[in-house]
Amino acid sequence: MDQLALLFVLLLGAVVSVPLGDRWGLPAPVLMTLLGIVLAVLDFVPNVNVPPGLILPLLLPPLLYAAVRRTSWRQFTANKRPIFLLAVALVFVTMACVATVAHAIVPGLPLAAAFALGALVAPPDPVAATAVAGQLGLPRRLVSILEGEGLFNDVTAIVLYHVAITAVVSGTFSPWKAGLDLVLSAVVAVAVGVALGWGANKLMDLLGDATLQIGLTLLVPYASYVMAEEFHGSGVLAVLTTALFLAEYATDPDDVMTRLAGHTFWDIVDTLVTGVAFGLIGLELHNAIRTASGRWGEMLGWAAAVLVVVVLVRLLWLLPATWVTQRMHAKRDYDEDIPMTWRETVVMWWAGMRGVASVALALAIPLTTDAGAGFPKRDEIVFIAFGVIMGTLVLQGLTLPWLVRRLGVQADTDREKEFEKQLAVRAAKAAKRRLREIEAEEELPEELSEQMVRRAFDIGLRISPDMGEDERREGHEHRVRRLKRVRRIQGEMLSAARHEVVAARSEPGADPEIVDRVLRHLDVRSLK
Repeated sequence: MDQLALLFVLLLGAVVSVPLGDRWGLPAPVLMTLLGIVLAVLDFVPNVNVPPGLILPLLLPPLLYAAVRRTSWRQFTANKRPIFLLAVALVFVTMACVATVAHAIVPGLPLAAAFALGALVAPPDPVAATAVAGQLGLPRRLVSILEGEGLFNDVTAIVLYHVAITAVVSGTFSPWKAGLDLVLSAVVAVAVGVALGWGANKLMDLLGDATLQIGLTLLVPYASYVMAEEFHGSGVLAVLTTALFLAEYATDPDDVMTRLAGHTFWDIVDTLVTGVAFGLIGLELHNAIRTASGRWGEMLGWAAAVLVVVVLVRLLWLLPATWVTQRMHAKRDYDEDIPMTWRETVVMWWAGMRGVASVALALAIPLTTDAGAGFPKRDEIVFIAFGVIMGTLVLQGLTLPWLVRRLGVQADTDREKEFEKQLAVRAAKAAKRRLREIEAEEELPEELSEQMVRRAFDIGLRISPDMGEDERREGHEHRVRRLKRVRRIQGEMLSAARHEVVAARSEPGADPEIVDRVLRHLDVRSLK
């Protein structure tokens, strides 16, 4: 098997792991990690030959962009306190605790190198967290915090990692310079992200075509990451800023085709890239096995000790942080998503899995220092890092579904349905208001006016069928029955039309491009 064949195996695994994960109740990223581990121990599977410096630039931008598309700037600002406590403060605390323990138990490990180890294992993976949270049906407030933590903690960890690596390689360290670098990195990243977001928004208006616009969205995250890194900013933060800007300002409510096609496109990209990323984590087991040759007991002990520190620090930090946030929430009048019970706090603790960023940072550790000597204890650091990554992904990833079911932490579906119903009512009322405005400007026949009123109600009913309950109370039972009948008949008519058009595709002389164009119009009509 060569490298290209291995890539196709990972892509196939990424697709198959989704239905298998749903059937077995396991997160797809965890299944892909296990697949990578199995492939890593097979003799005919080659070692992965991806330059470490390319792992983050290749994998993180599309994953981050896909994750941000599911959230909003308002959600981040509403949860700024818990996100800060987890994505910034907890990263610092975890790094310090891991560095202290590693420096004490690993003979000859310099403190600066220990801090590098702490920085690279500190951030939970945003892809693993959101993938797991989405499949388990957790409360939306927990998903929001996990998403915010996962998206922003890489920014803090990567900057701290570079500071620690520079201190080891150069032999010098300045706290003031490190703090200044952190601030400048964030400022540059935000500036680049906003500039590229604004430019991409204008360019989308110029392109017009849905295919070209979606293609641009694939290029923008990479451009944002690379440009920020060129100016010594945080590529991760730049991608987040660009994605949030486009989500806020580049959304045209009437651009149906671009929105539908873009949603499907990014679902595909997210599935494939996530699968490859976690498959690579398992495949990198080759390096860890080679590193530990002859010293398994000693190095497994070190990895287990650091894993325990990482897991315990998160728990010991979450308990008081959640309590403080709840007290602040009770005293102030703002809408913020926080864990409301100790069960939710335990689930948040156990969801702190490490992943892609930690792997890339571990493999990117330099081989030598500026003085020409080997990077101190590099092999040991890489092995410990992989031990923590595998331990959290496999142990926590496989047991988290059981823990969620055991604790009974589930989303408030009644509240979600009620909110969906409210939005459906608002949508229907907005359509009726616009109809009244049109009636004031144009003279509509009575029959057409009544038909448009029913269509306005149908807009809300398609979103939330429960919305019809209020209408029935107001004496509209016959409209509901008629709408259901019309929708059924119309659906059967459109189905017959689609079958006829698809059959025409294989007829002699039929132009497949024209057939596909007509079929696309019928598909869009079916959604209305």
